Amino acid sequence: MSLRDAWAKAREYFANPKQAEEKAETGTFKDIAKEWIKRHVEENELRSQREIERCLKKYVYPKWGNRKFLDIRRLEVNELLDGIVDNHGRSQADAVLAVVRGICNWYATRSEDYASPIVAKMKRDKRKPKQKARSRFLADDEIRAVWKAAADAGMFGAFVKIALLTAQRREKVATMKWDDIRDGVWTIASEQLEKGTAGKIKLPPLALDIIEAQPRIAGNPYVFAGRGKTAFNSFSQRKAELDEKLPNMPTWTLHDLRRTCRKLMTRVRVRPDVGELALGHSIKGIQAVYDDPIEYGPAIDDAFQRVANEVERIINPPADNVVAMTSSPRSRRRTPRP
Repeated sequence: MSLRDAWAKAREYFANPKQAEEKAETGTFKDIAKEWIKRHVEENELRSQREIERCLKKYVYPKWGNRKFLDIRRLEVNELLDGIVDNHGRSQADAVLAVVRGICNWYATRSEDYASPIVAKMKRDKRKPKQKARSRFLADDEIRAVWKAAADAGMFGAFVKIALLTAQRREKVATMKWDDIRDGVWTIASEQLEKGTAGKIKLPPLALDIIEAQPRIAGNPYVFAGRGKTAFNSFSQRKAELDEKLPNMPTWTLHDLRRTCRKLMTRVRVRPDVGELALGHSIKGIQAVYDDPIEYGPAIDDAFQRVANEVERIINPPADNVVAMTSSPRSRRRTPRP
């Protein structure tokens, strides 16, 4: 330390000895982040823990891991977010911002003098929800190609198939546990204040066959197991490997599988309200007042079975000389006997 820096540190100390001592004892950003995970994330059993830790390890620790927590300023936050925007997109930057904000706000509740460097309007994605909405879904040829490529993609390929057949969010499928499935019914775990889920799904035989084919790893409770006792988490790498096996097709994301399943529900004449509940969306309007979502269970199970039937038809199309016959009672009455 130079003499000038020493004088500066001395003046800082004598200006506010208590704050200077707290700053010296606080530790690095990584120290505080680990304490936050222990005291907040784990104690509240947040199912987003895996994604939180991934964001910290990939985007934050390389920059701030050894930085004194109290030395981090607003300029550094903006530099971190701008770098993520340039290399990984605005949505990822906002996801990291949410994690950092959570850590800073948590620490502020435990310190009398700390002021968080996070302020309003630091989000990078300024678009309104309607502007963010995507319309990409896979056409039949694309479903057929993805399904075929997934057959040679191991556990990730199985994950892709289940994501298509159940329309549940990526994290819900990835964290599916063996104990969550009883008698062919998947109880989707959820936590307070998170987005909705379908609750319980009676998995169609096509989905059950895929799940039962996954290896059970001793000590790992997850169907799609990762290392140790964790769930699968190598989405970006495995998705890139899967894309290499596909013919040229427009860019698609794992979330597009959810949208594709909903599109198939419309095709096989699943009622709109049932389709929305199957995706975990809430009932709107007057139905929300008078309808009990639990009573929709059989209709939701039927919706997923219809989707599975349609997927099987897509991946194993009938021969050109075979005409699909309708199951409509009216049509059967009108069909003349041979």
